[in-house]
Amino acid sequence: MPDDVRGTVIFDLDGTLVDSAPDLADALDTVLVEQGLAPVGLAGTRALIGHGIAALVRGALIQRGCNPGEAEFSAVLERFLHLYGGQLSAKTQAYPGVGQALSALRHAGWRLVVCTNKREDFSRRILEDLGLLPEFDVIAGPDTFGVAKPDPAHLTRTLPQASPGPHLAIVVGDSAVDVAAARAAGLPVIAVAWGYARRPAFELGADEVVDNFEQVPATVEKLARAYQPTGT
Repeated sequence: MPDDVRGTVIFDLDGTLVDSAPDLADALDTVLVEQGLAPVGLAGTRALIGHGIAALVRGALIQRGCNPGEAEFSAVLERFLHLYGGQLSAKTQAYPGVGQALSALRHAGWRLVVCTNKREDFSRRILEDLGLLPEFDVIAGPDTFGVAKPDPAHLTRTLPQASPGPHLAIVVGDSAVDVAAARAAGLPVIAVAWGYARRPAFELGADEVVDNFEQVPATVEKLARAYQPTGT
């Protein structure tokens, strides 16, 4: 790791960096209709995002009164993955100001990573399609290290394991899952107000809340001054 790196900013993906709900909703509703069930729509999909794709699909099925056995569920999940994998970035967009904020953080000496409950290959393809992949040193899905948020290891494994001392890390996310993972890891956390959380961002228990991405770099600097680095 370069000597001039000040620390790591760990970003969630869905609902934090990108609005992926429209593509997820399209694939999810197609699967539900194929099963003879009513679609959940965009709002219903947003409310189910946060715990990974399997939880998204199972949650929608249960919401529609269907709780299939493992074999049937595996088939439905594979169908969803096929559909979604073919349209990852058809409607998905980065939130306003993301590119500029990431560039500012990197120029200020921060190492940037993504820690998401979306699997790594899908996450990489979305970031590549949106021109954001080069900004990040690590993309960690639940399949990358075999753990998923809110397990704190999902966050801490993205940090430089060979760092010769304490390493400052700050989490940026949109949900209670992100805040819980950060708290369990002993890391400061910024909640964004535009994501998919089921309750207002200020109720999530984060250290700071931002209303737009332009506020992220300054808020990272504020927390960097307030917190001592943590060991990895």
